[in-house]
Amino acid sequence: MTTTGPTGIDALLKAAFAAKHVTAALEHFQKMVEALQRGEWEPSIAKGGKLIEAVLKALWIHVGNTLPPARQFKAGNVIKQLAQLPVGSHDDAIRLTIPRACEFAYDIASNRGARHDPGEVDPNEMDAAAVVATCSWVVAEMLRYAQKGAVNDATVKQLVAGLTQRKYPFIEEVDGRAYFHVPNPGARGVALLTLWYRHPGRMDRDSVIAAIIRHGFTRNNALLAPMQVT
Repeated sequence: MTTTGPTGIDALLKAAFAAKHVTAALEHFQKMVEALQRGEWEPSIAKGGKLIEAVLKALWIHVGNTLPPARQFKAGNVIKQLAQLPVGSHDDAIRLTIPRACEFAYDIASNRGARHDPGEVDPNEMDAAAVVATCSWVVAEMLRYAQKGAVNDATVKQLVAGLTQRKYPFIEEVDGRAYFHVPNPGARGVALLTLWYRHPGRMDRDSVIAAIIRHGFTRNNALLAPMQVT
């Protein structure tokens, strides 16, 4: 997904929303998705909460308000006050639709862990999936709003489709061994993903070779791949 450049999501969102908060939201978005794909549920949920805060700040400024000092910023207050704006003063996407979606995701990010009973099924994985899906929709709706009038633009349609496409974890760990569900990664790609997954820890060459072989590559290919990533 392209987020930078003249046709990137950041440039398109900044046409309507404060650049500072667009940048922050997209940074949190990227880290949120990466954490989900690594199976790191709690970090993914936490980044979703940070994204929601950046989005609400962008909406608050967009309707002509000034942000309070950081310690006084309350997401719930912003959501409530946006809903109280006069009908017709701003698009319903800004007053109601996006804030309501934000409220759902933010409630999970802020409160679910505190309410979790250790004796029940751990909800973190399904919570992360819900937060990521909701945050993806929020960014896509902001993009649709920011580019109103460009609904026939193929680039905007493609970016919205990419944002709303369901995100899946692409790493599965079985008995301490990582498996990557990535189309055609190649032996070198498996080596890179293995090293990335274990970072900041280190792996010896034999362990990387073993990981490549587990993904269906020949030993000859596995022996060459680590040399290509050094």
